Amino acid sequence: MLATASLCQSHSLGNQNSSRSMLAHSLSHRWKASGGFVPRGQGFPSGPGTEASRIMWYVSTRGMAPRVDFEGALFSGYAPDGGLYMPEKLPQLDRDTLRQWSVASYPSLVKELCSLFIGPELIPRDDLNDLIDRAFSRFRHKEVVHLSRLRNGLNVLELWHGVTYAFKDLSLCCAAQFLQYFLEKRKKHITVVVGTSGDTGSAAIESVQGAENVDIIVLLPKGRCTKIQELQMTTVLRENVHVFGVEGNSDELDEPIKAVFADVAFVKEHSLMSLNSINWSRVLVQMAHHFFAYFRCAPTLDLHPLPPVEVVVPSGGAGSLAAGFIAQKMGLPIHLVVAVNSNDIIHRTVQRGDFSLSEAVKPTLASAMDIQVPYNMERIFWLLSGSDSQVTRALMEQFERTRGVSLPKELHSKWIACGPVFGSPG
Repeated sequence: MLATASLCQSHSLGNQNSSRSMLAHSLSHRWKASGGFVPRGQGFPSGPGTEASRIMWYVSTRGMAPRVDFEGALFSGYAPDGGLYMPEKLPQLDRDTLRQWSVASYPSLVKELCSLFIGPELIPRDDLNDLIDRAFSRFRHKEVVHLSRLRNGLNVLELWHGVTYAFKDLSLCCAAQFLQYFLEKRKKHITVVVGTSGDTGSAAIESVQGAENVDIIVLLPKGRCTKIQELQMTTVLRENVHVFGVEGNSDELDEPIKAVFADVAFVKEHSLMSLNSINWSRVLVQMAHHFFAYFRCAPTLDLHPLPPVEVVVPSGGAGSLAAGFIAQKMGLPIHLVVAVNSNDIIHRTVQRGDFSLSEAVKPTLASAMDIQVPYNMERIFWLLSGSDSQVTRALMEQFERTRGVSLPKELHSKWIACGPVFGSPG
């Protein structure tokens, strides 16, 4: 486990404009005790006629919706059955692939990951490269993401070099480029609906403002965002940007949004979609954070098994956590530590199997982390259950009915066996 000072540092970094950072350092001396993941499988082939050239399908975590391709998952947000889309099969990365990727820049890693999960039949590789280059063209740092090295093997992954200074600029600018690509190709218009606790709204607005084929509606909780984030959202004078202040906290405003997306006919009639982190494209790009952190921090890739790296992720909606879990499942040997504030449902879930709401959301300096319903936990439950949609559906439906559920003993044990450590500074 990280020293308390390290967890506190991670937490305080998350308070600055909610531009959450990741901390990473080598854990090679604790590998045997950590229970971390090692690469497995034979790698993911990439030649013509191999699995990489076939369509990547996405299924709902609740198993009651038809499978879709990447375009379908991108434009859906929630699946029609209320679940979240996940790849039907995760590619496995062998040592040679990891070695090749280890010298890649951050944008190059995003390109490699997206090529695995999108496929050339939907976006040809040259087009994909251009879209991602365009997405990162306005970042202030030449590397887009930069790793700062501190003392004693501790490092800070700087994810705040985007236009709004939030880490969500990274995934949302890419998601917006994917949207534009398909909309222009299909000659269609879409309305994006976003509920925000702060940083999602401003980053989403920045990614699509001025686009002719996209309107965006942002709902922000009045008085619960930082002043900077509120101004970033309310001072954009573009015809396609519509911002509304609402009463209540971010969890409460998510409920009507989810109800709207459950009405499939209404969504289709009005061409609605969500860019919250329920959207698979967001999680996909955030996987690159973990790969980049690993490659910059691992002492060598010549050891067997590969040395682990511990990654600390300040978390609210658990999108980056889900991305880290998926990276582990693909063969990246990282060990996840999640820092939360006093809204500690993730901490309680792992420590005691208690996935339940507190009496109220507690406002903190890290307003983007003031979340009681971390919706990406559903993706993690699905992964831990071995892609068992029946178990996941029963768990989430009970949670939605009763606002609290105890994880089945077997599921909780699997999570503990994975080796993540959770810290709650608040």
